[in-house]
Amino acid sequence: MGDIINPVEGNSFVDLVEAKDNRIFVDKTDFIDKTNALLNTDGKLLSLTRPRRFGKTVTADMLLAYYSKGYDGHKIFDGLKITNNDYKASYETHLNKYDVIYIDMNSIRDDYIAYTEDEDLQVKGVTTIVDYLQYSVIEELKEIKNYAELLNKNRKVGKKNLSSALKVICNHSKEQFILIMDEWDLIYRDYRNNTQLQESFIDFLRGLLKGKKGQASFALAYLTGILPIKKYNSQSALNGFDEYNMLSPGDYAPYFGFTEDEIAKIVESPNCKVSHQDLKEWYEGYKIKGVDIYNPNSVCKAVNRNECISYWSGTSSNEEFVRLINTDFQGIKEDIINLIEGDEVTFSCANFQNDMVNIKDKNDVFSLLICLGYLGCSETKNKYRKVAYVPNAEIKAVLMDIVREQNWYERMETIKRSENLLKAIKELDEATVASIIQEIHNSSAVALLDPNDEESLTYCVMTGLLWATLDDYSYHREDQAGKGRVDLVYEPITRRQPLILIEFKYDGSAEEAIAQIKTQEYFKRYAGQYRNIIIVGINYSTKTKEHQCLIEKLD
Repeated sequence: MGDIINPVEGNSFVDLVEAKDNRIFVDKTDFIDKTNALLNTDGKLLSLTRPRRFGKTVTADMLLAYYSKGYDGHKIFDGLKITNNDYKASYETHLNKYDVIYIDMNSIRDDYIAYTEDEDLQVKGVTTIVDYLQYSVIEELKEIKNYAELLNKNRKVGKKNLSSALKVICNHSKEQFILIMDEWDLIYRDYRNNTQLQESFIDFLRGLLKGKKGQASFALAYLTGILPIKKYNSQSALNGFDEYNMLSPGDYAPYFGFTEDEIAKIVESPNCKVSHQDLKEWYEGYKIKGVDIYNPNSVCKAVNRNECISYWSGTSSNEEFVRLINTDFQGIKEDIINLIEGDEVTFSCANFQNDMVNIKDKNDVFSLLICLGYLGCSETKNKYRKVAYVPNAEIKAVLMDIVREQNWYERMETIKRSENLLKAIKELDEATVASIIQEIHNSSAVALLDPNDEESLTYCVMTGLLWATLDDYSYHREDQAGKGRVDLVYEPITRRQPLILIEFKYDGSAEEAIAQIKTQEYFKRYAGQYRNIIIVGINYSTKTKEHQCLIEKLD
């Protein structure tokens, strides 16, 4: 088998199935039943795009292993969900019945670079990566005896006209191909400023799948990548494709990542040492079409390493995010900081061109950040109006690290406010602390919560201290201390900083909060560890809407 026609080497799905007793394996093979239902229908051109590390290649490899004549699918799929009675008839009908053209654009790019660097490999007329792509597929078709005979008889078929070559083969063999293209959008990302090459690539795909004659060569075409299909004006460049993405996942939402039920099964394993709640806090939050989606790559790493931390930052350089926020369309820097603090932003995706270059305003910025996975979004009654938010602790940690590296970071009012709040606590400045908490409590982010709930008061303090405590503190909510649980603890990483214990009251008094810290001896757990301990009592009156604060330093 070749590298493009029915490839069998390095199939990530097959490797995962073979190791499923020792690795996390989430069975999503029922997705095959959905693609089977599209074969040779008006919906046979399917595009599913999602962020890095969300299982794009594993899904593409699964379809390859199922449809390709190069595999013995029974050895791979028997016992998996697709063989259940609900799907079995469809499963048997199409199992390993097709020659699959599997195009991994990352591999094509790497091979093309090697091609351009070796004069002995170069062929007349093959001058771009698009030329090279078509040439490579045709050359592999010629390695298949029956196809080679047909192509040799039809010498008018050029070295870089794949559409014509496939039409010749299909007209005579009466068989169809399956097209699977992984990282379809690579040219729009890696060659983002080469408009001519992008148009050439789209022309190639159009020609390949143009009209009934072009589509007759394929029973199914499946594109996957990060970006949705490029738009020209308001129309998709490939109008025949049904597109599903993070902005509009449709009924395919459960296949965009791990679902709540799938996570529940993962944590039932005796080998899983992390809790469902921790996985939810760190990696869930992509709520699409009413389905809670977890980042699958990060979940697997967290379970394998027994640690919930951010694994996202290792997947790319984050340069695109930096470029986008530094455009500062309509105050987007402030928007990003507010999002990190828990706020939401409404935007329109109606005019997003699905690329990384034609970014005209912050609506386009948010649309792209959602496609890239840096933000989540929820729907409104208007299909083009979406609500953006930071989905989970993993992404929040990444965004905070990025924002702190920008030269405008310290000039932002939110950052100054955070520093002022921590300074006021350390200086026992009760009036300033109450005033800042009041300001945050009146903000739009807190409006998302019940203002008369202790959760909102806790949120106000955590938000206020967020940026100022990043380097020197870790915080714990409702931490076991003394004879009970203190509401909020800021524990210093180094002993030169004071330990801060905070207790909240609603319609009580700050004096009661301070008294509770003392009578319950919340500080005793930390006695001897820290030279300086500051206790803070904060009360909110639902009648007057005012905050009262008392601060003491324990000797």
